[in-house]
Amino acid sequence: MTQRRWLRIIPVALIMYTISYIDRTNVSLALDPKISSMMNDLLMDDRLKGEAAGIFFFGYLLLQIPGGYLASRWSARKLISLCLIAWGACAVGCGFAQTFRQFEVMRFFLGVAESAVFPATLVLLANWFPRAERARANAYWQLCQPLAVAGSAPFTGWLLGAYGWQQMLMIEGVLPFVWLPLWWFCIRDHPREAKWISAAEREYLETTLAREQAEQEPPGRVPWITWLGQPTIFVMIVFYFLHNCAAYGCMTFFTNGLKGRGFDALQYGILFAVPYAVTAIVMVLNSWHSDKTRERRGHVAAVYFMSGTSLILSVLLCDHFWLSYAWMCLAIPGPFAGMAPFWAIPSETLPRNVMGVVMGVVNAFGNLGGFAGPYIVGWLLKEYQSTAVAFSVLGAAMLGCTGLAFLLPKSKEQTAA
Repeated sequence: MTQRRWLRIIPVALIMYTISYIDRTNVSLALDPKISSMMNDLLMDDRLKGEAAGIFFFGYLLLQIPGGYLASRWSARKLISLCLIAWGACAVGCGFAQTFRQFEVMRFFLGVAESAVFPATLVLLANWFPRAERARANAYWQLCQPLAVAGSAPFTGWLLGAYGWQQMLMIEGVLPFVWLPLWWFCIRDHPREAKWISAAEREYLETTLAREQAEQEPPGRVPWITWLGQPTIFVMIVFYFLHNCAAYGCMTFFTNGLKGRGFDALQYGILFAVPYAVTAIVMVLNSWHSDKTRERRGHVAAVYFMSGTSLILSVLLCDHFWLSYAWMCLAIPGPFAGMAPFWAIPSETLPRNVMGVVMGVVNAFGNLGGFAGPYIVGWLLKEYQSTAVAFSVLGAAMLGCTGLAFLLPKSKEQTAA
């Protein structure tokens, strides 16, 4: 009976956010001049390519804090429903762009439309999954990130080859409207609102979650604005900024290493997808072990160390394509596999009334790395005509995250141990 939560909440949330990630990442293939005419049609160079991919994250900054607040105080289900409508419209709008500026504006508003979804979903999962299950719940939901790439990249590559970049963006932009009815009818904000679980399970969840929340509450009620000045919040922001620099910097320019190898559009899509399929496996294993041991920081640090080292080795072995590609398959997982235990930390250390706002702040400012990463890689690529320097910088950033992970707060359960 207890499995019904996992089968009802997680798949619906996973597919919902997978759709948002498809609308966010299909541009990586569309911006590859080897398989798409987009850069030529919109008169873009590598610097503008990085800017076009990254401008999304300036819009993504705007509703993070209001999104976390509204999800905690109002309804994550209703808020995300509104976002599905808005980002579907913006995603389709990207396909109508005729100039670089038009595309940039639509990408910005796509970021705005999606910006409340992440903190709202974290709040929703915290309402349904107790502490012992939270890293797995976060990981299964965030499988959307690698699955969106692994599952959609071959299809996106085929659409690009068959119809062109504008039609591809329009077709994939319709997906939020398709998923909206399922989201609305399947999801409820709290166990007490769900008719599909037993009374015993409902009582267990409400009691367990209330007890865990009481353990996290400080002796006196502290305003949420006070929590934003805590040093650990700044550590989380810096960590998440570097995370996004690496994740999106690699994603946007990953196909540069495939050029000149004679691959067609479908093969490009498959080779682009494989590292993200590996990422999905690493995410599940890392989150499962984190929940089993009730340890978070070490599980964050381990995958970042693996990825930082692998990315640097991939650069050093760039003259040996398949060996370099194999190391890249180990480099991609870190920024994703570390997120499940990372996002379990605030839900285990913060009072419920501030959790959504703090996670929104961390996600908002940290996601500026999603602009900085592609922009910096694009600039370095233009300067040095190679991704070697840029990817080495991203590898060093991931190794820096390895050290920052041990500055993250421990849950009370770990502290007591």
